[in-house]
Amino acid sequence: MPLTRLRLGYLPLIDAAPLVIAQEMGFAAEEGLQLDLVRLTAWAQSRDMLGAGLIDAAHMLVPMPVGQALGLGPDLPAFDLVMFLSQGGQAIAVNNRIEQQLRAIGHPFDFADALAAGRALRRVVQGRLRVGVPFLFSTQLELVSHWLLASGFGAAELELVTVPPPKMAEVMAAGEVDAFCVGEPWASFAVDSGGAALLLPGAAIWSAAPEKGLVLRRDFADTRPDETGALMRALWRAGRWLDELGHRALASEILSRPAYLDLPPELAERGFAGRLMIASGGELREAPGFIAFHAGAASFPWKSIAAMIADRIARRRGLDVAEAMARAMPHFRTDLYRQHLRPAGAALPGASLRLEGALSQDRVVPAEKGQMILRADRFFDGFTFEPPVAP
Repeated sequence: MPLTRLRLGYLPLIDAAPLVIAQEMGFAAEEGLQLDLVRLTAWAQSRDMLGAGLIDAAHMLVPMPVGQALGLGPDLPAFDLVMFLSQGGQAIAVNNRIEQQLRAIGHPFDFADALAAGRALRRVVQGRLRVGVPFLFSTQLELVSHWLLASGFGAAELELVTVPPPKMAEVMAAGEVDAFCVGEPWASFAVDSGGAALLLPGAAIWSAAPEKGLVLRRDFADTRPDETGALMRALWRAGRWLDELGHRALASEILSRPAYLDLPPELAERGFAGRLMIASGGELREAPGFIAFHAGAASFPWKSIAAMIADRIARRRGLDVAEAMARAMPHFRTDLYRQHLRPAGAALPGASLRLEGALSQDRVVPAEKGQMILRADRFFDGFTFEPPVAP
């Protein structure tokens, strides 16, 4: 039988790996699909092309459909996030001037203590700190805002600048930002370019931050269930393959090809391996669990995450918090995740909401059938978020 063709938009990051691997390693074909992968240059382009029906699905920042649900984007058809594609994979970098100032006060750049790193940064920064993030609705913005405010910065002392991920090194070299938070390989690319030093991995702030999701228009997800399910299963299987560490060198080679990242495989492999070069001098740091695609229910789209992100966006924008959470939660489709991935054997939590930030270590919990492991999701400062009852 001929394969059904679907157009998927992605940005060139290592967390696009499930899309690439699903196509290149045959998981999509096994589900009857041919994935036409469309490389995009900016997150707004991904949103707008999905809204216009120019792509069928998108690799997208997890907070973006929340922003849309709150009416903070263009007037487009409803977007639904049907599964997470990755957790983690981000790094925070500072420019050479701040690096030298931090070294002068003895900061070890050891990735060990996010609060100590934030307080050290507060000591050396004079005036406003300009931080590059890839989009106004992004996990990166949530990470750096939470971390810096908890480390002693005032909201008025932070200037968040949106920069497409491949442009972070260029913008820092031009002096337009002092620091940035971005997904790999673009933090490592900036280090290799000589203009940045890595201060922290994102997981040091929030150990299981959901980074990208598979986002579809609601009219597609609800009216084309066969293709939706086939796509979700192909990406879920690709994520399971990626979380086998022996596969990540091959994943780095595939993802680095000219059609995808078009970068040396060594850059992608750093993020996949969680072994990062922090500065141009060659210092290496281990970042265990730097990125996950499957293990510990990494792909389950918790409605409590939607509520937490909506809560934060609403408070920044002066919106009604309860209304924002109620509007956001239905766009994280745990119902479709259960429907389409139960036949594939996915471990399914017994609930669709949880207390976020409560797990300081991986934990065995009850599942729909038997038990499953949930990844640790602790915030560096002990923050937790209790969601409301789902609508």
